[in-house]
Amino acid sequence: MRKNFGKKTIITPLPVVILGTYDENGIPNAMNAAWAGQIDAHQIIVSLSKHKTTDNLERCPEFTVSFATRATVTASDYFGIESGRKVNKIEKAGFHAHKGDYVNAPVFDEYPLTLECKVVELKPDTDGYLLIGETVNMTVDESILTDGKVDLGKMEPILFDSAMNKYRVAGEIVADAFKEGMKLR
Repeated sequence: MRKNFGKKTIITPLPVVILGTYDENGIPNAMNAAWAGQIDAHQIIVSLSKHKTTDNLERCPEFTVSFATRATVTASDYFGIESGRKVNKIEKAGFHAHKGDYVNAPVFDEYPLTLECKVVELKPDTDGYLLIGETVNMTVDESILTDGKVDLGKMEPILFDSAMNKYRVAGEIVADAFKEGMKLR
């Protein structure tokens, strides 16, 4: 039996991404943004409401996208519930930032995978903004590589379960993409 929920959208799981920007004084800021996805091989999209991050992006159209992990879940959640207008979140969380190699935006040492991006479009919409970014570099800590590839099992990225408002961990391999379905050919 099925149950109808009406006009409710759940696309799950959603990656928990942390947007990194610099403010007008060069102080790094981090924001948790769980409404994000990949448009194509080199572009991402993020839905944002008005934040210090959007102010920073309007001033400097470069940013980083880091992926929250099991090891960073507390700080990552904090980056979504505290305002960068009130406190230096990076300092409070005890995180360490350095300038990206390809963009004027912070890379946080505690996140093992970070995309360095440039704004393609920061478009106002009915709920805030749609941010479209172009990836110009991906930087990865070698600790999460297996045979030169990112290993999600080692990385343990967290995902936002929008149905239950919980974080979950990804990583288990269940099949080989583009091969499993061949059994039905």
